[in-house]
Amino acid sequence: MNIRELLTESVQQAMLDAGINAECPAVVAPSKKAGFGDYQANGAMGAAKVMKSKPRDLAQLIVDNLKLDGIAEKIEIAGPGFINIHLKDSWLAQQVDNTLAHKQLGIEKSTQPQTVVIDYSAPNLAKEMHVGHLRSTIIGDALVRLLEFQGHTVIRQNHVGDWGTQFGMLIAELEEQLQNSPEASLALKDLEVFYQQSKKHFDQDEAFATKAREYVVKLQGGDPEILKLWEQFRDVSLKHSEEIYHDLNVTLGRDHVQGESAYNSDLAVLLKELQDQGLAVESLGAQVVFLEELADKEGNPSPVIVQKQGGGFLYSTSDLAAIRHRVNTLHADRIMYFIDARQSLHLQQVYTIARKAGFAGDDVSLEHHAFGTMMGENGKPFATRSGGTVKLADLLVEAKERATATVAEKNPHLSADEAAAIGETVGIGAVKYADLSKTRTNDYIFSWDSMLSFEGNTAPYLQYAYARIQSIFSKAGVEGSSLSGSTLLGTSQERALSVKLLQLDEVLEQVAREAYPHILCTYLYDLASLYMSYYEACPILKEGVEADTRASRLRLCQSVASTLRTGLDLLGIDVLERM
Repeated sequence: MNIRELLTESVQQAMLDAGINAECPAVVAPSKKAGFGDYQANGAMGAAKVMKSKPRDLAQLIVDNLKLDGIAEKIEIAGPGFINIHLKDSWLAQQVDNTLAHKQLGIEKSTQPQTVVIDYSAPNLAKEMHVGHLRSTIIGDALVRLLEFQGHTVIRQNHVGDWGTQFGMLIAELEEQLQNSPEASLALKDLEVFYQQSKKHFDQDEAFATKAREYVVKLQGGDPEILKLWEQFRDVSLKHSEEIYHDLNVTLGRDHVQGESAYNSDLAVLLKELQDQGLAVESLGAQVVFLEELADKEGNPSPVIVQKQGGGFLYSTSDLAAIRHRVNTLHADRIMYFIDARQSLHLQQVYTIARKAGFAGDDVSLEHHAFGTMMGENGKPFATRSGGTVKLADLLVEAKERATATVAEKNPHLSADEAAAIGETVGIGAVKYADLSKTRTNDYIFSWDSMLSFEGNTAPYLQYAYARIQSIFSKAGVEGSSLSGSTLLGTSQERALSVKLLQLDEVLEQVAREAYPHILCTYLYDLASLYMSYYEACPILKEGVEADTRASRLRLCQSVASTLRTGLDLLGIDVLERM
């Protein structure tokens, strides 16, 4: 139980003991201003409206019944009825010691673990991954890591685009190119070029276009030869994605791929069920579900096509089949989709149909966690100088090269290999953190200078803070993990650092609930900033520092290092022992 939960439970009980309506919440949160306690309980404000009483009078009743002996040093009422709780130094110190002794920094596994299915990344296998896939991939992976850390069963689902009419064209092109080179990997070395060649071929050669259309029908019909070509194309394209995932330090693998093709056999069955329930009806030769729930301002229901006039199925159909699979086969309690904001209406339609058709009951949480666009410094969507799409692989290469140059400039004594190794970790971390540290739903400006800076809320700043602590251990001749003794809080900086350290669990709970990784980034930055203030104000290795004080301060260093390492790992960012 974290501090916020402990205090909430205690204040809630005090409110009950004071005769306050049980439905009135305690509203406990960390204090935002120094001097107003470590935490504030603001429940008296809302309770006063319900109880038709003065907030300050209710606050006094709560304080009179509040049992925080041994935990709180002082409890006071401020303003119209805020309750400020000042925690005891000795209690704080004991909690910090407890976190060091625990393998997960005192964070217990969830007592109510869920099966969580997370749909993220989802590149189109017809093309190489581009910068537009970055946000889905790294935000989704951060939530995967965090929920697993909390003890939930997390099932990754990479819903790749590996089906549809374009694959007839691509397979026909691959077949022709294999006549000149037997290696599919050589023909598909550059997916963008291959796609452009096949599209040009399709547009200019009617015989080729006819064959491509025939191959679509054969592919959907399960023709063995066409399926073999499709599988070759799919395999090479997935390898392109897997290289990106490896570079990005993302946990997606081949076993997590569940593409559109996986649901092909269920689409006709699903359509029949929608028809039998009277949800799908014929309209202009197509099968359409009309949703009154999403009607426009004129009252016209929102139409969702689930089968085209020619008999083909759409994204809406395969997405419905995916929900059925995730509920019935994977037994999901919670399904989280990390897809950009432009798909909001589409997913709203799919979720509404899934509920109406009984594919997902009210006990299953269907969540769309949308995100904004990565923008260039010109304020337009991030693109090449010529306005083309930026390949994600090229972006990561540039990140490593720029970071390596920065590291070499700051540390000219490093060998080229050492600078490159550090530069890779710093560069990849910088790209990920620059994205994750921004509010997910907002667009953000991509800036090399900002993300690679060693100052401010950046990955290099946090990585440097961690490396700095390791250098202190090295100078002290100790292993951080082997430090013994008790934590002593003799200064305001030590105290502030301890309170912040103990808030990690609260932060992780919020991120897991709301799927906003920037909250964790902000916490880590605040922690590192407090550490820098602590380091300046509290000598550790200087002569004249008492042995107990030195040991205590080294333990605080270790707590900060462990928290930074854990937090960055949950974001998929590596730390460095030296920089």
